[in-house]
Amino acid sequence: MNNKSHPLKTVTRTQGNNAALKDGRVKPDGFTFEFEEVPVLPQAFRRMVRTLEFDVSEMALTTYLTAREHGVEFTALPIFLVRGFHHGAILHNVKAGIKSPKDLEGKKVGVNRGYTVTTGVWARAILQDQYGVDLDKITWVLSGDEHVQSWQAPGNVVPLGDDKNMEGMLASGEIPAAIGVSSDHPDVQPLIANATEVGLEALRASGHYPINHLVVVRNEVLQQHPDVAESVFNAFAESKRLYLEQLRAGSIAKPTAIDRLHAQVMEVIDDPLPYGIEPNRKILEELIDHATRQKILRKPVHLNDVFAKATWNLAG
Repeated sequence: MNNKSHPLKTVTRTQGNNAALKDGRVKPDGFTFEFEEVPVLPQAFRRMVRTLEFDVSEMALTTYLTAREHGVEFTALPIFLVRGFHHGAILHNVKAGIKSPKDLEGKKVGVNRGYTVTTGVWARAILQDQYGVDLDKITWVLSGDEHVQSWQAPGNVVPLGDDKNMEGMLASGEIPAAIGVSSDHPDVQPLIANATEVGLEALRASGHYPINHLVVVRNEVLQQHPDVAESVFNAFAESKRLYLEQLRAGSIAKPTAIDRLHAQVMEVIDDPLPYGIEPNRKILEELIDHATRQKILRKPVHLNDVFAKATWNLAG
């Protein structure tokens, strides 16, 4: 097949920074994205981890690092599509006696889906670093299984049980708190009040701005097409540039909650979605450190070992 039109089976969510890719305004040089829409994006992560179903896939950061450690044959590009603050991801039952994050010690705390889910990693990191919580003194109760089937959970991580419902248990107080669930029960409230502003203040104070998703490419594709990594990176970066132009101009007709958060972040740092290793080195190393301390990764990894070599010096 002529390399000038090589198709890439691709999955990524539709949002502002990817819109120009989805509508065809931006195309990767020498390649064509053939998008498959997966309404529940974590299902695409699972399919990619378990069967390498796509050539190019959006992927949760911690899922990627865990999968790489367990031998999955894909490699990341430093295209950080989704990021945000996770102070608001920790909910508690107001009648369960949890007055501060430290009160979670000695309790069972729910985690939506798996222990390796990136939101959970960041939320636990916040509890540990910003509120002094000893994570080892908490029993983490999972509502689902892990994308990486060969991963083994530490001793204080247990399944919820097939006949249990985490949202219901949180509403009843059977578990006092949970990460990553949604609830409209009047007794369930965020543990950390004014979570978005607390997150923005952490960004101002220390640069804390968590990454959730990046992009991975099958190793076979990278080997067969040495120019694919740079081409895909540049296309995503150009799509993001067009989005930021709209965001700065205030010309997005119906801004989403994600758009509004990006606009708030833009008031603190110029680019709310920097791509590339160097602009994100500190936060990436922080995530790797926490994933290791939380016993998700067996050992820390060097960033150059987990990103395609052709992208080491790219930024966009």
